[in-house]
Amino acid sequence: MPRAALELLAPARDAGIGIEAVNHGADAVYIGGPGFGARDKAANDLADIERLARHAHRYGARIFVTLNTILRDDELEPARRLAWQLHAAGADALIVQDMGLLELELPPIQLHASTQTDIRGAAKARFLQDVGFSQMVLARELDLTQIGAIAAAVPRATLEFFVHGALCVAYSGQCFISHAHTGRSANRGNCSQECRLPYTVTDGQGRIVAHDKHVLSLKDNDQSANLEALVDAGIRSFKIEGRYKDLATVKNVTAHYRRLVDALIERRSDLQPASDGRCRTTFVPDPGRAYNRGGTDYFVHGRRDDIGAFDSPKHAGLPLGRVTRVGADDFEIDTAGAAVHNGDALTWWDRQGELQGIPVNTATKGADGRWRIAPNLRAGQTMADLKDLRRDLEIGRNRDMAWEQLLARPSAERRIAVDLTLAQTRIDDADGLELTLKDAAGHRGVARVAQVLEPARDATRAEAALQEHLGKLGATIFEPRRIRLALRQPWFVPPSVLAALRREAVAALEAARAAAFEPLPRAQPVEPPAPYPEDTLSYLANVYNGRAAAFYARHGVRLVEAAYESHEALGEVSLMITKHCVRWSLSLCPKQAKGVIGVQGQVRAEPLTLQQGDDRLTLRFDCKPCEMHVVGAMRRNVLRQLAAEPLTFYRTRPARRQA
Repeated sequence: MPRAALELLAPARDAGIGIEAVNHGADAVYIGGPGFGARDKAANDLADIERLARHAHRYGARIFVTLNTILRDDELEPARRLAWQLHAAGADALIVQDMGLLELELPPIQLHASTQTDIRGAAKARFLQDVGFSQMVLARELDLTQIGAIAAAVPRATLEFFVHGALCVAYSGQCFISHAHTGRSANRGNCSQECRLPYTVTDGQGRIVAHDKHVLSLKDNDQSANLEALVDAGIRSFKIEGRYKDLATVKNVTAHYRRLVDALIERRSDLQPASDGRCRTTFVPDPGRAYNRGGTDYFVHGRRDDIGAFDSPKHAGLPLGRVTRVGADDFEIDTAGAAVHNGDALTWWDRQGELQGIPVNTATKGADGRWRIAPNLRAGQTMADLKDLRRDLEIGRNRDMAWEQLLARPSAERRIAVDLTLAQTRIDDADGLELTLKDAAGHRGVARVAQVLEPARDATRAEAALQEHLGKLGATIFEPRRIRLALRQPWFVPPSVLAALRREAVAALEAARAAAFEPLPRAQPVEPPAPYPEDTLSYLANVYNGRAAAFYARHGVRLVEAAYESHEALGEVSLMITKHCVRWSLSLCPKQAKGVIGVQGQVRAEPLTLQQGDDRLTLRFDCKPCEMHVVGAMRRNVLRQLAAEPLTFYRTRPARRQA
């Protein structure tokens, strides 16, 4: 029975970060191209995509390019041309949200369903498989049972799941609050992150339930402990979030999951890596050092109580020490031996539960081992302005300059194991040598040289010298696993001859591997066209162009409403649909009260209200699927701003002038 390949899929803001993701163990990298990616500040030109693909393909790793915004009608042709250009640049797959692209003449490149397609059930997943998607990233909110049901429904598709990084509070593709409040559409790659703002929560009687809390802000995803369970449920691609993350974070988190995946593969004979080479790092990976809001495994094992980062959406850092003195110009901390560096950033929680922080200007270690911290105060700022900084306060560190400097340097090497055989041969009736390099997949690189063979004076030393010189693969992507000498006797061979043989054989092996590298196959849609699971689509389907509407009509949908960005849903609508429930998190859910003596029947699933500045949002609770809707309307200034732009997009009714 063939072994299942596990893919570690890392993010890249740019090609340089993507190359380091490969070096630190990624089997695949996802990255934005020149346009139409759902992170509009992480675009890359075609030359950089080509450079990244060329590097990744040396290891058999893959490059997936995001083409996952919803598209206006006037953007379809530029997007189609870009798809062909990305294919020519060496991209292995396109990550897609907009079904209008499937109505165009695309290159023979594999298609992956973006997280924005909101895959929560088997019927939707089966439909996407049947229309031509080979890989799909499932909703982060699913549990293991739901994942297993989807896996059983899509035997021809690879299932991908986010295992690390920031969590969107809404189902991906089902969040419109950014567009409603700022005109910046998350479906168009420009989210304003309204979910990270503080809100005041009031109940039906106007009583304050929570004051200025980040009740829509979640902790960060961390599935480190669940990889094997996810594999058993059907996941084959482990995706790390973070196309805006910096180089150090991508190196660190990728290396962390590479170790976990390798350990899992070593335990399980039914699994194998999706690309070649073993990685070694100069550091011990520690995701806790990367920017994070605390960790949660979210809903993989069912609903959890502690998934919110309600006090602050910022990175509090790791515990560092305790304040022992606060002076007029500095303060002192006891770190129990940990070093503090100039440029570090220190954090603490004030008495109101808000995160405070200050950069370190200079850190000086005293004779007693404690550190005197001279903070980097702003102009006019004094020590008294550092809110609630006091003796015995616990201090954290969310920026460690020594760690950042370590990861700014080359910090990993990735090598493919090869067997080397040096054999005696005849070339044009003359003595010669033949060096063969063979990798685990059977690819070979062969080099030959005519050489007068002289007996060695010391056979033992000559054999050791041949082994040593042949194994010098340090400047290549290969490392020796076994070295075999198929010689009639140990010969003296000049090191320069062996070096030339080695270089030629390495080049031949790289060429053989490149020639054998196969593009990912493009899945063909089933015929007749698979029916969509529903016959009516609301604005939640994100249909923004006529080709997408035609796609759904061809698959049996009778009524297709326009996307929220088309400005037809002008009243109060669900701006977010979430599995996260504020009522549950505040211990006000009727299900939590069930069976509690003196409480049962007193707690009702009534709406709550969120207030942030002049914005009021209503929280409505759909208890049967256990979901929350954040309901609101589009701001008038956004309507006026967007009405003035000459855009062409799908509408279900004639455009009307906005007040």
